[in-house]
Amino acid sequence: MFTGIPTTELIVAALIGYAFGAIPFGLVITRLGGLGDIRAIGSGNIGATNVLRTGRKDLALATLLLDGGKGAIAVILVRLIAEGPQTEALALIAGLGAVIGHNFPIWLKFKGGKGVATTFGLILAAVPVAGVMSMTAWLAIALIYRYSSLAALIALLMAPLYALLLGYPMAAGIFAILAVMGWIRHHANIVRLFKGTEPKIGAKKEAA
Repeated sequence: MFTGIPTTELIVAALIGYAFGAIPFGLVITRLGGLGDIRAIGSGNIGATNVLRTGRKDLALATLLLDGGKGAIAVILVRLIAEGPQTEALALIAGLGAVIGHNFPIWLKFKGGKGVATTFGLILAAVPVAGVMSMTAWLAIALIYRYSSLAALIALLMAPLYALLLGYPMAAGIFAILAVMGWIRHHANIVRLFKGTEPKIGAKKEAA
């Protein structure tokens, strides 16, 4: 998939993405909002869903947008600074790095979020139509079943299929890797979904 790209360029692109992704916006925003450490609330996750548990919808929305922005900015920045026919491949690597950074931030001892918002930001920047379609899938499942985790899992699965159908095989490959990563990160949610114990959107103890 990335044959012919110098290893140094791949590493630099990944590190650029990781640097953006590792910024724990959920933690920073809740502390600035006077809510303390978000890791001590609910699931302990630093993502927008857990921030929503604080009752501050404004902070949750800000976290969602900023976490999504990490993935998008990584892709866009590398597109701007890279040169040659491998630019898009390097941009995708940067986006992947951003999701890894969000999930495993060095500043938090590699204990981060699940990467859904950052993944959607990456997808929107890399293949906008596939991003919109994936987010539409998320919204439809969330409205019908009211499970945030189920909506994320389905949307993550659909993203590589959308990209492939739209004619972006390389992006589809990266999106497939992200889908696998997302499903692994949601393993506890998957168990609760099968047991029927997964809280729904709006529930006081909704899972992130």
